Amino acid sequence: MKKCAYSLEREKIVATALSPVASELRLLDAGDLISLLRLERYSSLSDLVSSAAELYFHPGTVSFGAGGDFKLEWNGQPEVVLDLEIKPRGVSVYARLTLADQSAGLEIDHISFQNPSENPDENTDFLARSLLDAKFVAASSTSH
Repeated sequence: MKKCAYSLEREKIVATALSPVASELRLLDAGDLISLLRLERYSSLSDLVSSAAELYFHPGTVSFGAGGDFKLEWNGQPEVVLDLEIKPRGVSVYARLTLADQSAGLEIDHISFQNPSENPDENTDFLARSLLDAKFVAASSTSH
């Protein structure tokens, strides 16, 4: 995606929203993820991503995209990159989630608003609200 003044803020919003999903995926063995990518077992990867995402988001909000990549070298830690499609109400985000030993990162490749505003700040706010609306919210346990 061509970076603009709003790209960094939007990436932070999406990365923050997806951080629990990334944490779930990092619980998987890196070798297993690399094997699935290498053998092009995309349906298995899709199941893993969906299972991790559905713990935090409504079904269909976060899904495995078109593929991924990995880095596995003799002198370094493995790194896995998964293409993701994030589709909360009114927005489509295509991103790459990078999973490493102690961290995860996200880079947006493309973002499309169903009914974009002329004001980019409004679009950014809409993205944040839409992701929040797509999350499961624990019911309050207090009753008076």
